[in-house]
Amino acid sequence: MKKLFKYSLAAGLILSLSSCGDDFLEVQPTQFLTQEQVQEASANNPDVVAGSVAGIYTLMFETGTGGTNLDHDDFGQKGYDIYMDMLSGDLALSQSAYGWYRADIAEFQATQDYTRQSNYKPWRYYYRIIRSANLVIDALGGNDIVPVLDENKHLMGQAKALRAYAYFYLTQLFVESYNPTQEILPVYTDPNQPNQPKSTTQVVFDLMIKDLTDAISLMDNFTRTQKSQINKYVAKGLLAYVYGAMDGNENAVKAKDLAFDIINNGGFTPLMSADAIAYNGAGDVVGGFNDVRTPSWMWGVDLTLDNGLDLVSWWGQMDAYTYSYQWAGDRKSIDKGLYDLIPVNDARKVQFWPTVAANNYYLTPRNKFYHAGRTIAGQRTIETDYVYMRVEEMYLLHAETAARSGDEGAARTSLKALLALRLPSTTYVDGLSGQTLKNEIYLQTRIELWGEGKSYLAMKRNKATITRGSNHLSNVGIPIPYNDNRLTFEIPQSEIQNNPFID
Repeated sequence: MKKLFKYSLAAGLILSLSSCGDDFLEVQPTQFLTQEQVQEASANNPDVVAGSVAGIYTLMFETGTGGTNLDHDDFGQKGYDIYMDMLSGDLALSQSAYGWYRADIAEFQATQDYTRQSNYKPWRYYYRIIRSANLVIDALGGNDIVPVLDENKHLMGQAKALRAYAYFYLTQLFVESYNPTQEILPVYTDPNQPNQPKSTTQVVFDLMIKDLTDAISLMDNFTRTQKSQINKYVAKGLLAYVYGAMDGNENAVKAKDLAFDIINNGGFTPLMSADAIAYNGAGDVVGGFNDVRTPSWMWGVDLTLDNGLDLVSWWGQMDAYTYSYQWAGDRKSIDKGLYDLIPVNDARKVQFWPTVAANNYYLTPRNKFYHAGRTIAGQRTIETDYVYMRVEEMYLLHAETAARSGDEGAARTSLKALLALRLPSTTYVDGLSGQTLKNEIYLQTRIELWGEGKSYLAMKRNKATITRGSNHLSNVGIPIPYNDNRLTFEIPQSEIQNNPFID
């Protein structure tokens, strides 16, 4: 039996302080313990703050954390993974019966209209994470303090990593391209700060780098009790993504070195096998991307019936074997053009339903993501897990940044290490170099990580142009570059109305 995902009652502190009314940057808490009480208690009793950190992790999968009560696409990080996959073009909305994602995301209305709720949700969610992390950091003494107790060091490290995680996704979703001098986002590092003006890209990235560097040091001897918690290798993975999103050879080298360290020292082995990544029709059901205990998963959450998730969840949007929109008629499929680029002898080809028959599940990921029971609409309350990061990402990011920095031998080695589990032969990689090698790594990233929220990040890093295939409902065949304003959200109306420094 899977263990219950639990957090202490003190988690209510963060959840309540970060949801006091509509203004998510409200600085005065009104319920439960005061900040001063938490500061005083945490010095000798880390459990007080531990519950609050657990509460932040809960925000990552709870419904309504983007500020809505009824929207069925508002369920934390995995909700925005769907947004990003759809904006990248690799996830096609190929049939729409209920309307979720169609106008706002698939037809780019939310990214072009700052009054749309779907434009506001990711902004509120990530700043809510930031606000909650700031409360923990403040309770532990503030940004420049190294706590005395190891337990508090580990909590401080997790809080700083969570803050950097949130700022990273904001820089990707709300900024068209990396420009160090461009003013992009308001920065908050203290729960008592009033409204702030936009800071430059350089300032935001410097904060993320410092937060994650601090986190890695603070968590050096931290042994986590569950994969929902960030440890130093997850922090290194986030830092690799941060450097990977920056221009310049030096930053590519830093990303490469971090990914290499994770691959070699993180202990996330073995990689997912061909059996683990796709159902092959055999009687023994393995894989399904549904178990956080999968060795290569670096960061994820063990969901159980106790969490009470149902239709409003990632599984409720993506899995035909869950009581879901995927089953009921809102089909999410792999882009037809991308599917056609997967070789027939690639183990990942069978992740997708290959025929137009079977109730029009054509090219949906019925053999990649599935509840183990494999009964159509069978899972009602969610007990399948969420993955946020897996080590296969680091192989691909290492290959990409090694190629960008001129270390093509290392790039080929990492790419082949992954593809050896997907293809009968990888010898073709030996002949790749220059832009051809970079293009192949980008393609393999899109194939390997399809539906996991990473294609959008790779699109921006590679400055790619997307062209939607024939199974999309809109914008078919139209080339759209990575920095097109249709692919990036705008600062929402509510922030502009409530923050006098932003117009």
